[in-house]
Amino acid sequence: MNSPATTPLLHYSIIPLLLAEEFHDITPPVDYSLLSPWLIFLGVFVLLTTIGLIVWFVAKSFRRPTPPQLPRERALALLEQIRGQITAIDPYRFSIRVSDILRRYVTEQFGLPVTRQTSVEFLNGLRGSSPFSDDEKSLLEDFLNRCDLIKFARYEATLSDSELLLEEAIRFVKGGQPCLIGSQEIAR
Repeated sequence: MNSPATTPLLHYSIIPLLLAEEFHDITPPVDYSLLSPWLIFLGVFVLLTTIGLIVWFVAKSFRRPTPPQLPRERALALLEQIRGQITAIDPYRFSIRVSDILRRYVTEQFGLPVTRQTSVEFLNGLRGSSPFSDDEKSLLEDFLNRCDLIKFARYEATLSDSELLLEEAIRFVKGGQPCLIGSQEIAR
């Protein structure tokens, strides 16, 4: 028979075998989702895109459209911009730029073909009927003659000539109002 000393050993060797039969291997996780992961990602993408578009449309509707700049405002802005470059540009090129700005202004504002005509042709065309007052005509004539003198006769213009051209152009665009250079007023 079994001795009392062998019984506990037998008992301890059988217990792990019985316990091992009760435990099973670990099973993989069970997917309880009714939707596949790619469908979830697609839904999130569509949702975020929709929110972004709504925010963009709302922001766009609150933004006021900027009104188009009038020819007078555009010409004055360009003339003020070129004022800062008056010392950097030689008087010949400066006269060309100021003349181009003024000619473009007259073409856009009054619909006159000043960009396709010489100064003499344009001024002769103004003698009959024109939208300009006599003061504006004489100011424009003086400006165009000075520009032609610098551009075509190669008159050796100085910085003061460039300043005078710029001020005449600004004065013409403003409608014949006197302009200020420093503290001096230039009037015709």
